[in-house]
Amino acid sequence: MSREPGCSRWLLFAACAHLFFLLPPLRTRAFAVSVVPEGAEDETELPVLQKSQKSGTISKISRELKEIVFIIQSQSNSFHSKRAEDLKRDILKQAADLGKELPTVLLIHQMDGHEGAWTILPLMRDFSVTYGRNSSWIFFCEEDTRIQVVKLLETLGRFDGSKEWFLGKALYDEESTIIHHYAFAENPTAFTFPDFAAGWALSIPLVNKLAKKLKSEPLKSDFTIDLKHEIALYIWQKGEGPHLTPVPEFCTDDVNSYKVDHCATTFSNFLPLCGEPVKKEDVFVAVKTCRKFHGDRIPVVKQTWEREAALIEYYSDYADISIPTIDLGVPNTDRGHCGKTFAILERFLNHSSPRTPWLVIVDDDTLISIFRLRRLLSCYDPNEPVFLGERYGYGLGTGGYSYITGGGGMVFSRIAVQKLLASKCRCYSMDAPDDMVLGMCFSGLGIPITHSPLFHQARPMDYPKGYLSHQIPVSFHKHWNIDPVKVYFTWLAPNTEESLNGKKAGYNREDL
Repeated sequence: MSREPGCSRWLLFAACAHLFFLLPPLRTRAFAVSVVPEGAEDETELPVLQKSQKSGTISKISRELKEIVFIIQSQSNSFHSKRAEDLKRDILKQAADLGKELPTVLLIHQMDGHEGAWTILPLMRDFSVTYGRNSSWIFFCEEDTRIQVVKLLETLGRFDGSKEWFLGKALYDEESTIIHHYAFAENPTAFTFPDFAAGWALSIPLVNKLAKKLKSEPLKSDFTIDLKHEIALYIWQKGEGPHLTPVPEFCTDDVNSYKVDHCATTFSNFLPLCGEPVKKEDVFVAVKTCRKFHGDRIPVVKQTWEREAALIEYYSDYADISIPTIDLGVPNTDRGHCGKTFAILERFLNHSSPRTPWLVIVDDDTLISIFRLRRLLSCYDPNEPVFLGERYGYGLGTGGYSYITGGGGMVFSRIAVQKLLASKCRCYSMDAPDDMVLGMCFSGLGIPITHSPLFHQARPMDYPKGYLSHQIPVSFHKHWNIDPVKVYFTWLAPNTEESLNGKKAGYNREDL
């Protein structure tokens, strides 16, 4: 789809002058208008300032904020809900400083009655009914997205809100990947999907269209694995719907970067630290393994991240004193490992120190930074039932539940383990998928899982470079066709840790 034409030189001057007087003193920033030329695909090819000679006008800066509904991808965990509330207050303060009517700002986790609210598509009918007549845009963002409201208004004003628009910062796969079921294998770069961290927007006509489609054709996919890709696929509708339109003002650079003068959004791209990192002795690490992998996977753990863990045990179907491994009396299974995982939970509760607040369960082919995990855990209250990792979903279009996918690592507070085992919720078979059973159990207990994008179920090469560029990852998974030791020292080792001021260090990351 083509862009709306730009403004004339004189109108651009007037709009910029109007912007100067509207901005409050502490937020004043010299923004440049960035117009995407027809056919441009890469943000690096876009000019910072381009004056269109086409007829037409840019919507004025005074576009009413009430026409935009802000949706923050929040979570009910106390750490995350506070961050989302802080962002909500900032948006409303900017609106108040402009003297505008306050916009609607919603937090996903507060939308009752939607177990799968975080997957967004089940909410489209509600959005259509509630905002379909009096709004122009639904703008989605994460809790760490930072928004310059005036610049966002200006950016959305370039697009005709009466048409179907799907706007965002474009990501793409450089090669087909298992995460996306090897979609577009012949040319994976041809399909783009939004980086949620930069924010993304749907025009109301598109929201209404999606709501109508969902009413007649409910979601069919059982699993939600990579939401941003799956939403883009659903909107695209095999070519019948709109592609993602890349918007260069939707950015993931840090707010203090020299690159962000043209940005409507930025992203707080650092690993959170809320006081001192938790002590090594406060994290118990359980490694799931089996006899056939003792010779190849366990040596990788010992060469890489084992040294970061003060408390670590290896659980297997065979007691090998050279490692050493502990035989839990649970036979190895070729499918799920529910029996083994619940035996580990029982052992943690009954045999570890009751003063150890955190349990981490990982596979023997998980690469993890315990160093970074200790920093991340400083932001979570061990007195809350915390179940943390990378979130997937099962059957969320028709009820279902969310779960933490096991390969990236599953983190439990002791109180979460206590509540789980007290509930008597157990495996329906010894070889059931442990991560899904845990998700089902916690859902039944009313304990939400807590998502962190820093845990990864797959390898670095399975993710878009643009997505990983604003992360300090905690884990990756799988040894397929890679040198896992090299991956660890490139992406996760403490010697590549962020600098003392909280910013990311300049990693020398190779194409892994």
